Formats: sequence, C-alpha cells, structure tokens
Amino acid sequence: MRGAGFRAYAAEGLGTFALVFIGVGAVTANSITGHPGHLGIALSFGLVVAGVVYLFGPVSGAHINPAVTLALAVAGRFPRRRVPGYLLAQSLGALLAAGLLRASLGPATAAGATRATIAVAPAFFLEIMLTLFLMMVILAVVVSPQGRQVSGLAIGGAVFTGALWAGPLTGASMNPARTLGPALVAGDLSQLWLYMIGPVVGALLAVALFAAIRGEVSVPRSSGLRRLSPLTRILPAGTLLSRNLLSRTARSARQLRPGGARESLVVLEEGRHRGPMGL
Repeated sequence: MRGAGFRAYAAEGLGTFALVFIGVGAVTANSITGHPGHLGIALSFGLVVAGVVYLFGPVSGAHINPAVTLALAVAGRFPRRRVPGYLLAQSLGALLAAGLLRASLGPATAAGATRATIAVAPAFFLEIMLTLFLMMVILAVVVSPQGRQVSGLAIGGAVFTGALWAGPLTGASMNPARTLGPALVAGDLSQLWLYMIGPVVGALLAVALFAAIRGEVSVPRSSGLRRLSPLTRILPAGTLLSRNLLSRTARSARQLRPGGARESLVVLEEGRHRGPMGL
C-alpha cells in the first residue's frame, strides 16, 4: 500500500510537471519567437493532458488538477486521506516545472503566468464555467462503458477547447496548480485568488449538475455539496439548481454507474486503480 501511494503521488507530481512545462513552455516560446501561436498553445495544453491521462491514469487517476481532486473527494469518489498528498504533489510539480523553465529561458517565462485581460468579475465567472465543463466531461467519460479508451482524447479535447477560445481572455487555467507554479516563480500573485477559487467552485458545481441532469452520479448527504446551491445562481436560468432538486438526486452516493456497480472515479482502493478516470 505504501508503495502504491508513493507511486500515485509521484505520478501526480510528474503529470502536473509535464502539464506546466509543456503548456507554459509553449506560451514562453510564443512570447520569444512568435511561434507556435495561439492555436499551437491550445494544442500543447490539450495534447499534454491527453498524454498524461493515458500515461499516469492507471497509477494515480491523472488528476493533475487540485480542483478535480477536491471535487472528487467532496463527492465521495476519492479517499479524503489522499487529498493533502495529491495537492502537495501537484503544487510541487507545477512549481518545479515553472522554476526549470525560468532557469532555462529566463524572464520570458513570466508570459506563462496566468493573467486575465478582462475585468476580474467576468474572468472569475469564465474560470468557473470552463472548469465546470471540463469536470462534466470527466464525469461523462467515467460513466461511459467505453470511457477508459477515450478518456485522454475527451479530457484533452475539453482542455484544448477551453484554451482555444478563452485563453486570450483569462488564460483558461481551469487548474489552480497550473497557475500557482508560474505565479510564484514570476512573483505576481495579484490575481492568484481568482485562479485558486474559480476552478474549485466550477468543479464542485459540475458534480452537482451532473448528478441532477444525468442521474448517474449521486451527491453524498455528508459531502456538504448541497450547501453550494446558492452559488448556482450565477448559472443561466435554464440550469439553476434548487435545494429540493439536489435533495432528490442525493441518494446514497457511492454509485457512479446505474445498477450499483461501484467504480471509483479515480484511484486507489488501498493501492488499486481501475484505469485513467480523471485529470
């Protein structure tokens, strides 16, 4: 069990390192040479996420995103005792990648720090919505019988889509670790709160929305997720969730698949993992 836990933490650290090193590296290269351009940057983020999901998914679930880890834990789909180790591994991986980029490419790496080019309020809203969409794709992949085979493409595609249109507006972080590492190395923490809180809120709302709309994920009564219902007022009227609706969908909550087959979204039932199920 100890060996499996260490491998999972190492996989999360390495996976997040790859995300930041390649994704932020693409942003830095673009600031220096004008290439690979905005499309190339979006592709870099999407493809590295896809690769990491296939590479490290069987080991750790390949969250490489604190917002995903927290959302799965709150939903009862990830062991809470593993959360601190995952968050630490993800943060260290991002920080190490940003530091090595700075050491090799110099101050130009500051371009890779996540900053909004629009007002803070709409940027915060966009980060919530981008992460909500990403998390719902993750959940959709998990409940699909063919999800394991297409998980990397689906999740990487969601990251690519978000980065493609929202990158110029907010940086399309969707990931507190992706922002934390470059922000600390660049010494610019002015907007860090936006990218630490927004993605977490979006991921939590995604769990509630998926449970309400598809009914294939249940929200545990003990998770505290139902208390988030006032936050759903920021969503369009057609997707507002009431407390009563969430109460009806919160059955016992450890069932991801219809028929009661218990399948962990991500990892580690005492060191055992069933496939690449998360970011």
